[in-house]
Amino acid sequence: MELTGTVIALLPEVTGQGKNGMWRKQEFILEIPSQYPKKVCISLWGDKIDQAGLQVNDSVTASIDVESREYNSRWYTEVKAWKVDKAGSAGAGSAPAAGNNKAGNSPLPSVTTFSEDESDDLPF
Repeated sequence: MELTGTVIALLPEVTGQGKNGMWRKQEFILEIPSQYPKKVCISLWGDKIDQAGLQVNDSVTASIDVESREYNSRWYTEVKAWKVDKAGSAGAGSAPAAGNNKAGNSPLPSVTTFSEDESDDLPF
């Protein structure tokens, strides 16, 4: 699942020691635009924190998984991001390739122009 919006807050990074070693987690609040904007708290784990390099006011698309678990007869839900793309970063790699087209290799069809005399040949 993907969510697209604006980062409105970065929560402090949390670290700890588990049975598998050290862990790091950082949560951020993503505001999703609509008639009634929604806010979603999303968590990043481990190296994904550094890879994302998030700042407040960044426009991002977060690929997420939603997971719930039970603890002491209560259920806790977490929204985990496994990939975060900043706006424009996905298109940045393809933009130079499109700009390198030679004059005859345009992806758009050529434009046909008509003189004034030819435009009167319509049957209706």
